[in-house]
Amino acid sequence: MHYIGKIDLSIYKCISEDIISDEVVITDTQIVHIQDHHPNDYEQFNSYFKEIIKNPDFILEANKPNTALILKEIYLENKKFKTVLRLITSSDNPSYKNSIITFMKIDDKEWRRLLKNKKILYKFE
Repeated sequence: MHYIGKIDLSIYKCISEDIISDEVVITDTQIVHIQDHHPNDYEQFNSYFKEIIKNPDFILEANKPNTALILKEIYLENKKFKTVLRLITSSDNPSYKNSIITFMKIDDKEWRRLLKNKKILYKFE
């Protein structure tokens, strides 16, 4: 398990009011998943994880409960990213942490499609 950083609970309450931790991790299993499904994204961009989870541009409704679909544009690199974050609530095992499930660089077309087709729960102003 690798520590990423902390989320602002006041931002992520749009997903659940019942989040029990602000710490975010990524497991070795999920790193392998990212490396297998999105080649080179982890190696090139994992240094942005902390910024993505701390300061999301958008949080969209995901397909699973207590899960956030985070969109973030990193202007310095002129790149856009999609991250799926599973949040831990009081109904989960208390030893679990908020965890990055997957992560990928996306193009402008995918960014626009997600914003058009998914429910926006949070937008950075």
